[in-house]
Amino acid sequence: MTILCVRFQLPTTDEAALPRLLGLLEEFTPVVEALPPDGALADLGGAERYFGRSALELASVIRVRALALHGVDCAIGAGPGPMLARVAVRDAEPGVTCAVPEGAAREFLAEKPVSALPGIGTATARTLGEYGLDTLGLVAAAPLSTLQRLVGAKAGRELHEKANGVDRGRVVPNAVSRSLATERPFGRDELDPDRHRRALLSAAEELGTRLRALDKVCRTLTLTVRYADRSATTRSRTLREPTAHSAELTRAAYGMYEALGLQRARVRAIALRAEGLDPAEQASHQLTFDDVDDKSRRVEEAADRARARFGPRAVMPGTLAIGVAWLAA
Repeated sequence: MTILCVRFQLPTTDEAALPRLLGLLEEFTPVVEALPPDGALADLGGAERYFGRSALELASVIRVRALALHGVDCAIGAGPGPMLARVAVRDAEPGVTCAVPEGAAREFLAEKPVSALPGIGTATARTLGEYGLDTLGLVAAAPLSTLQRLVGAKAGRELHEKANGVDRGRVVPNAVSRSLATERPFGRDELDPDRHRRALLSAAEELGTRLRALDKVCRTLTLTVRYADRSATTRSRTLREPTAHSAELTRAAYGMYEALGLQRARVRAIALRAEGLDPAEQASHQLTFDDVDDKSRRVEEAADRARARFGPRAVMPGTLAIGVAWLAA
């Protein structure tokens, strides 16, 4: 039991606290992987030997320090591997550590839905559900050849192993600072998809503007949707090419949102994070014969100059301008 998955109970407006909390984890182990916007994985294999305490005992110390030093509670999942720890944290309440029983990973997973596995999206879960494979226990019992026919050879093999409790992952230290994030909280739990999309458009426009101001491009965009019950869904998408173009960011954000298939979801906040930042001068752009794309980039450059001179609200998409006018009225 050497891997912890920690989910900090951050206020929706204080995602900047995550780097400080990662520093707290790094006091116990240098092997820490950030899971923006509010989590991290920590490999405590060496820490158990160094401190002479088990991972579960160290988890209690981490929780107390997070509360005492930062005023932040956390939910913690523990397991022999990163995948199992991430599944366990879904069952953990704030102030509680949920651990995968030793040698009982398959039994722990058996009754859980397929979507509980990290990396399993709604499309894969829907495909398996159509064939009656809606729990990990049923997936584990299914023949490997059947799973490979349904989701592909490589994906089927990985799914079969994970459902049987085989966790080959490892914690990969990374830097949360190589990202930019913005969040759009709603004044009340919001059910209107049009308002969700307007929040996504606003967030993508802000990220694009900030990236261009820093002469950066991003390779990955991550969407986090927070719900009224304090749960959240996070999806990431690798972009076709590294970009800071607001239109490309907006299309990717819309695509991830639509793929969630939300039905009357009570959404409390929507966040976007641009990850894998690189200098813009090192990025390449595929030239096209599309005049619309060229014009939109020229308009974007002009809009950036106007914002730099007159403020961030000097130029905005018409949809957002209408929303601001409606709120002012």
